[in-house]
Amino acid sequence: MRCSPRAVLLLPLPTCRTRRKRPALAKKDHVTGVSTSTFVPPPGPAKLPARMGLPALALLLAAGLLHVQASPLARSFELDYEEDCFRKDGVPFRYVSGSIHYARVPRPAWRDRLLKMYMSGLSAVQVYVPWNYHEPQPGVYDFAGDRDVEAFLDLTAELGLLVILRPGPYICAEWEMGGLPSWLLWKPDIVLRSSDPAYLAAVDSWLHVLLPKIKPRLYQHGGNIISVQVENEYGSYYACDHGYLRHLLGSFRALLGSEVLLFTTDSTRAEELRCGTLQGLYATIDFGPGSNVTEAFGAQRWVEPKGPLVNSEYYTGWLDYWGEAHASTSLVHVARGLEDMLQLGASVNMYMFHGGTNFAYWSGADFKDQYKPVTTSYDYDAPLSEAGDPTEKLFAIRMVISKFQPLPAGPMPPATPKYAYGRVALQKHADLLDALDVLCPSGPIQSRFPLTFEAIKQAHGFVVYRTQLPRDVLEPAMLGAPPHSICDRGYVMLQKEYRGTLERDGQTTVHVMGRAGDTLDVLLENMGRISFGANISDFKGLLGNLSLDSSPLSNWLIYPLDIDAAVKQGWPHAALPKSSRRGRAGPAFYTGTFETPGIPWDTFVKFPGWSKVRRCVAGKGVRVNSSTAQPCIYLPGPAVDKWLQPGSVLAPPWAPADPLCTRLSTAHWPPQQHHCAGTGGCTLHPSVALPRPTPFQQDPRPQHCGHRINTRLPGSSVASCWGCRCTGGW
Repeated sequence: MRCSPRAVLLLPLPTCRTRRKRPALAKKDHVTGVSTSTFVPPPGPAKLPARMGLPALALLLAAGLLHVQASPLARSFELDYEEDCFRKDGVPFRYVSGSIHYARVPRPAWRDRLLKMYMSGLSAVQVYVPWNYHEPQPGVYDFAGDRDVEAFLDLTAELGLLVILRPGPYICAEWEMGGLPSWLLWKPDIVLRSSDPAYLAAVDSWLHVLLPKIKPRLYQHGGNIISVQVENEYGSYYACDHGYLRHLLGSFRALLGSEVLLFTTDSTRAEELRCGTLQGLYATIDFGPGSNVTEAFGAQRWVEPKGPLVNSEYYTGWLDYWGEAHASTSLVHVARGLEDMLQLGASVNMYMFHGGTNFAYWSGADFKDQYKPVTTSYDYDAPLSEAGDPTEKLFAIRMVISKFQPLPAGPMPPATPKYAYGRVALQKHADLLDALDVLCPSGPIQSRFPLTFEAIKQAHGFVVYRTQLPRDVLEPAMLGAPPHSICDRGYVMLQKEYRGTLERDGQTTVHVMGRAGDTLDVLLENMGRISFGANISDFKGLLGNLSLDSSPLSNWLIYPLDIDAAVKQGWPHAALPKSSRRGRAGPAFYTGTFETPGIPWDTFVKFPGWSKVRRCVAGKGVRVNSSTAQPCIYLPGPAVDKWLQPGSVLAPPWAPADPLCTRLSTAHWPPQQHHCAGTGGCTLHPSVALPRPTPFQQDPRPQHCGHRINTRLPGSSVASCWGCRCTGGW
């Protein structure tokens, strides 16, 4: 846990009054205090007024008793420094919020997750906008489908939730490169998150696209966005460039107006608060359960002597890293800390309230003395599980909130139904190295020495580096890489046979034998660019040349693999299987089929005996490592319905016995109890909709969870799953 820079005595002040006060005090007047403001409950879903007759309307207008269309000028969300609170439309206000990331939730599930958050008693949601999710190439923007942030924001308004928006440009969020586009690194000497003119030019261009979409949805303009964060935890970044923050402040003010409440978030450490705060941006803090609440808010008072107390990231759980156990946080500690903050009158955002899934290649990484990539699952041990199911932690939080405000009437929506599709046999379709003509149709790039992903403009995924042995190697010779040059994992094949794995912060040498002219391939996997740490300029691929017994190799062919494009064109289902040697060890594509029961249900995918898998389901890639924090993959129903797409899969330490298989079941991991709750209380139920079937069969008998489940036998629609294996291990 983070510690505050100093202990500060906090004295209770009177409750925030309902009358308006004079303008805010100067920000740096160091006065300490805590208020317990009156909480205004969430507005609830919007309702249209009853139709009014024209004579009555005319009389009201003449009397000045009716504002025309509730003029936006009458709406306000402001800081009251004198009474230490927020004021919403002039009335003291405190929010209880939760974080949800639309990019980690399939669009068909947005309403379900948001409704469960509203029914939990939240008045607001906190939302990140990942820049790289919307501008994959310079000047190319995507706001369609799952990326339709405007539709997501409109849905929050429809459900009666306010929004605390965090548009970056840097967001962290354990997201690929902290939300910054990797194409920024096409300029190798760029200084990210600084006043570097090249970086600022890209930021300004992006903000001129994004912020005009946001402005009409600000609370002052009739929308539901009450505040907007500028950057994110900037104090933790080495640059400490206040000129950069001033530039962002100017851009946000120019594009959003002078009335919107802008804020920053940093930890309670004095150095981070010094570098991450700026006059004109209200400073908030973040800390988790177990922290001394009084001392933590004392850190905020060090930079904001007056104004509302705000914890912008109260950690309900924590993220998982590859190779480590699933993280969990005690619901007792989470509930106790939340209650302590609400008793002080603080506004609180719970991070995360629903974590979701890092689909495709969007999982990031931390750098904490070493590279720590984040798993596909972003369950976060959050109150709403990765599958969107209420947990015991949610109901403990809901109970705390009920002590401070009325809860919405009605039952909590139940856990989503899940279906056990059964065991799926997998057959090898093609070895990866035999499919380079499909995966890289433009052919290889020739270079004397290896080039990075950024140099060849490859954002994500995989690149094959190919050369030849320059001489006969009749005794084992050491193939090695310079320190910190494997980013992030390289699978070495000689004559298309797997020989070993090179790893970032791990093994950097393997031994090989062969003849002059033998083909040497290294498949490099990008496991996610650093999202938090000292340096987020995280270049990928081979950053240095490989050598054979200290003799540098040269004359490389570099194949950037575009698996997504091949899938969109129907591969591999539109192509006959490659004639690959069955016993060859190495990365390969496997396919199988399963039947769906009419309506596609959510499920969980498990690869027994496999160690590392990369999949692409309906355009949403996922990874699994069965021996560590994530042996199962959550698969939403909409993805099951379109599960016709393959992806590359890498690497158990040993080949599982044939027949190779995967299993689509209702088995949930990490294990949690789920709830189907009514107004009278909570009843624990498993989320199982159908029991685990016997191999190659499906059992249509349901186990109910408070709602009806389709019990029809599997229909005729056929989908296929894929997987693949190679030796080497994690």
